[in-house]
Amino acid sequence: MATAASSSNTSESTQANSKWLDAHYDPVANLYTFSSCVSLADLHGDGEYKLVVGDLGTSWHDMKLKVYRGTDLLSENALPDLPASVTTFLMEAHEPRTPAVAVASGPFVYVYKNLRPYFKFTLPPLDTNPLEKDVWEQAKEDKIDTPTLKEMLEMIREKGEIPLSVRSLRFLALDPPEMDSFVSQYKMQPIKRQTVITCMSTLKKNMADEDAISCLVIGTENNEILVLDPEAFTVLARMTLPSVPAFLDVMGQFDVEYRLTAACRNGCVYIFRRDSKKPKYFIELSSQPVGLVRVQKNIVAACSDQTLQGYTQKGKKLWTIVLPATPMTVSLMDQKSRGFQAVLVALANLEVHLYQDKSLVNIIQTQEVVTSLCFGRYGREDNTLVMTTKGGGLIIKILKRTAVFDGGDASVGAPVAQSVKLNVPKKTKLYVDQTLRERECSVAMYQVFQMELNRLRLLAARTYAQALESSLTPIAETQQEPLKMNAVVQGIGPTFKLTLHLQTTSATRPAINLFISFLYDEGLYYVARPFFKAPMLVPGLNYPLETLVECRSDKGISDIIKVFVLREGESAPLLMAHINMPISEGLAAA
Repeated sequence: MATAASSSNTSESTQANSKWLDAHYDPVANLYTFSSCVSLADLHGDGEYKLVVGDLGTSWHDMKLKVYRGTDLLSENALPDLPASVTTFLMEAHEPRTPAVAVASGPFVYVYKNLRPYFKFTLPPLDTNPLEKDVWEQAKEDKIDTPTLKEMLEMIREKGEIPLSVRSLRFLALDPPEMDSFVSQYKMQPIKRQTVITCMSTLKKNMADEDAISCLVIGTENNEILVLDPEAFTVLARMTLPSVPAFLDVMGQFDVEYRLTAACRNGCVYIFRRDSKKPKYFIELSSQPVGLVRVQKNIVAACSDQTLQGYTQKGKKLWTIVLPATPMTVSLMDQKSRGFQAVLVALANLEVHLYQDKSLVNIIQTQEVVTSLCFGRYGREDNTLVMTTKGGGLIIKILKRTAVFDGGDASVGAPVAQSVKLNVPKKTKLYVDQTLRERECSVAMYQVFQMELNRLRLLAARTYAQALESSLTPIAETQQEPLKMNAVVQGIGPTFKLTLHLQTTSATRPAINLFISFLYDEGLYYVARPFFKAPMLVPGLNYPLETLVECRSDKGISDIIKVFVLREGESAPLLMAHINMPISEGLAAA
C-alpha cells in the first residue's frame, strides 16, 4: 500500500511539473501511420478542428482515411493503396471556406470534399522505351516466342536509357513456367510507364493568409517535383532533382516568391527558388534524412546517425546536435500566441525532445515509440500535440496556457560564457623586449621569413619530383584506370620476396584485363614470375601480388627492377614503378 501510494504521488508530482496535460491515450486505436499522413483542419467550417489520418493498416486491404473529432472516430473511407501523404488545402474561394483533403497514393491524388470523394488526379505518364514497345508489338503478333521476348527485354534493360515499364519488369521476375500465361494475358494491352508519388505538401497561391487558396506540391519517384493548380489540377511548374525526394517543405506564395526544400534518398537536401528548374542550393547531410522542417529561415534535418543538424536557407551549416537515440520522426511546433517555434523530435527511447535552435527545452515521456507527430489546433484548443505510436496507439497532449519554454543560451546575442573575463597574466620584461625587437627589425625578420618559406617550397618540390621519378608510391595519371601500387621487398638474400600491393582508386568500376611485367638485369637477378595476369581489382580492396627474386651475383652489388602495369591490347603502360633492390647479404656472407 505504501509503495502504491508513493508511486501515485510521484506520478502526480510529475504531472504537476510537466508543461503538458494528458488529454487522451488509447493504446488500441489501431492507427498505423507516419507524420506525413497526419493533418489537423477545420473540415466543416464550424471552428472545430478535426484530426485527419491516412491509416496504413495491418494488411493490403486495411488502408483507410480516418477522421477524428475529439476522441471519437467521425468517419472513415477505404483507400485503394497505401497512402504516401495526406494534407488539407483550400481549392476555391467560395463560401463556406471548407478545406479539401488530398491523399497521395501510388500515381494518384484522391481529393475529398465534405469527407466524400470529389476528384482523382493522375500523374502524367512517362515516355516508354520505343524498343520495348516494338518487342511487345512483335509478341502481340506472335512473331517471337517467350524465350526470345525475355532475352530481348533483358538486353533493353541493360543498355536502354529509358527504364522498362512495370509490365516488363514483372515479366522478367516470373519463373519460366508462368511467362507464357503472362504474355497471353497482357500482350494485347498497350505499354504504359507510370511513376508514383513519394511526398506531398502545399504552397499558397497568391496570399499568405491561413484561409488562402493553396497549390499541391508533389514529389515523384522519377526525381521530379510538380506544382499543381488547385482548381484545374494542371501542372504549373516542374522541377528536376538528382535523386528521389523523400521529404518536402515549402514556404512563400507561388505567384510572388517561394522556396522549396526537398530532402532526397541520396542523403542530400536541395533548395529551389521561384522559376528555377534545377536546385539553387545544395546541402550534403552526414547520413540519410529521417525528417525535415523549416524553423523561421533555418532548415533543420534529423538524420539516421542520431544527429539533428541546422542549416541556413542558403545551405550553410549552423550547428549539429548528437541525439541520445535514433530519431523516428520530426515535426514543427508553432505556438503562434507567443511567437515560439521549435522542433519536435520523436526518439526510439520512448521520448519526444523539443529543441529551440540547438537548445533542449523540454522532454516528453511516452508509453510507446512514437511514429508520427502533429502540433496545432485540435477541437477548440490552439496548442495540441497529437502522436501515434508504433503499436497503433493514439496520444493527445495539450500544452498548458502557463507553460513557458526556457531556451537557455538560445536567446539572441552573445552567449553568457563570452562575458566571463579571462585571467590574462601581466606583461613580462622579456615580452616587452621581444615586442620592441620586432618593431625595430620588422623588415629583416620578414625577409628571413620569406627566404625560409621559399626554401621550404623548393625542398617540397624537389622531394615531389624525386618521388615521381623513383615512383615510391606511384598513382596512375589516367582517369580511365585509376590505379595505385606500392612494393615491399622482404629477405636478406640471395632470395627475396617481392610483394606488389595493387589497388584501384575508382569508387564504382572494377579494373580488369591487367598484366604485370618486370624489366631487370638478367645477369644479376632471376624473377620467378616475370610476366603474369593480375586478378580483377574490386574497388576498396588491396590485392597483394607476390613473386620471388633471386640474386645471381656474389659481388655485393644491387640494381633497380622496373615494374609495369599493362592493359591488354595497349603498348603504353598504365603504371610504372622503380624498385631499389637491397644488397644480397647471404651471398656476401658466403
